[in-house]
Amino acid sequence: MTARTARGVAGATLAAALITGVTACSAPAAGGSGADAVVVGIATEPETLSPLLGYGKDGNSKIFDGLLTHDADMRLKPALAEALPEVSADGRTYTYGLRKGVTFSDGEPFSAKDVVFTYRTILDAGTNNASKTELDAIESVEARGEATVVFTLKYPYAPFAERTVLPIAPEHIAGKQDVNSGDFTTRPVGTGPYTLAGWSKGEKISFRANPGYWGGEPAVKRFTMAVVKDDDVRATRLRSGELDGAILPPNLARGFAEDPARSTYAAKTFDYRNVTLPTHHPVTGNVAVRRALDIAVDRGAMVDKLLEGAGRPAHGPVPTGSPWFAAGTERRHDLDAAKRILDEAGWKPGEDGIRVKDGVRASFPLWYTSGDKIRQDHALAFASDAKKAGVEVRTEAGTWEVIEPRMKTEAVLAGGGSPADPDFDQYQLLTSSLGGDGFNNMARYDEPAVDAALAEGRRSGDPAARKAAYDTVQRELVKNPGYVFLTHIDHVYVVGATWEGLTTQVEPHDHGLGSGPWWNVETWKPKQK
Repeated sequence: MTARTARGVAGATLAAALITGVTACSAPAAGGSGADAVVVGIATEPETLSPLLGYGKDGNSKIFDGLLTHDADMRLKPALAEALPEVSADGRTYTYGLRKGVTFSDGEPFSAKDVVFTYRTILDAGTNNASKTELDAIESVEARGEATVVFTLKYPYAPFAERTVLPIAPEHIAGKQDVNSGDFTTRPVGTGPYTLAGWSKGEKISFRANPGYWGGEPAVKRFTMAVVKDDDVRATRLRSGELDGAILPPNLARGFAEDPARSTYAAKTFDYRNVTLPTHHPVTGNVAVRRALDIAVDRGAMVDKLLEGAGRPAHGPVPTGSPWFAAGTERRHDLDAAKRILDEAGWKPGEDGIRVKDGVRASFPLWYTSGDKIRQDHALAFASDAKKAGVEVRTEAGTWEVIEPRMKTEAVLAGGGSPADPDFDQYQLLTSSLGGDGFNNMARYDEPAVDAALAEGRRSGDPAARKAAYDTVQRELVKNPGYVFLTHIDHVYVVGATWEGLTTQVEPHDHGLGSGPWWNVETWKPKQK
């Protein structure tokens, strides 16, 4: 995870999202929700609906728009901007001309001052936005009249345009409230295709089509996201007709494969599952233990057995199919080598087979979130593989409220991943300056060579230099893993086959709200019978 809002929720375009359809001809509307309404099941909900505090930071927030947005292939295209930005020769100035005639859902006009307000407020020291370091490159943001915004950067931050998918908040409302606790955090107003109809925390978020949307009023008039944390319960509610669609683990989605009333969609992702190895623990803080665990795990078996092929082994935060992946950093499953590393480091097997060094038993807890079957399965598989090497991993389930206070010294089955640029995930995951900052750098990883490479990758405008920097990060993680990366997971969705226009994108870790087949629900059309 890279930020508080990612509990669980493109510079170079990668492979388009894979869509595997179980086709259906015609079917009654599921959920009894009506011909113009859709109810979908998601696993998590945000803590806030304010973009000033991080909501929708990667775009596609339904209530809001950014200056730019993504198409189905994750290419940038204009949204509140009328065109892609003009970029100066030195890569430090981005100029956006704004779309004319756009209004917020309360009828007030959108203008450049709202853009300036949004970015300046996020960057303010008093704003509790855990992702503000993502905008570290901004030196200033200025309005030139009502319809032009100019960003000046401290350095030529190559993926900056990707950061301008961030939703824009209305100054005339949010600017009159406390940014961290005002009504805007739960009762937002934006320019997007939907308005908030209601939010029952822990139950559902309801949206209503915005009749004044600049892109045209959506055909789906009522859109509800039911928050169902337990995977099995979500599948049951989908089967009973309470839900029109849901995200499901692959094994549960398979149960709908022969259902003619529903279609299945699998989205390729950058979403990984990993085990944090806190440096403040006598076992996980030991480099030999970390290196041994990194090759003791059987990632291929996890993909085959836990994900039923819907994913790939993860050898770091970057998927092997990405042009940013550093060839040669694949971890070969080698239990014998893992044992040798531990032997040579002085971790000797005790009478019960668990290793001991200087009176310290090679044992630690591993937490995963209750109701998340994929995390549970990964935790159990990791513990099983670790035990074969002589390391005892005690799996524990709990809510994030239980887990978060323990993250400094206890391992967590975590997740993360962003397809747009390697800086977006790796900086917050690994830089030592963010160690222990909420869900940023949960392991408190501290490696000077990695810090230097992350800074180079962030500040360089040279593609070759950036590639070399992120190669260095990945190679250093082989020498001193701060995390054991397990799998990259394809997201699988099952949706009632009554609408046309459903696709998926290459998705990040934080999914469910802006991702899935409903990433473009505002463009869906009723299927013709």
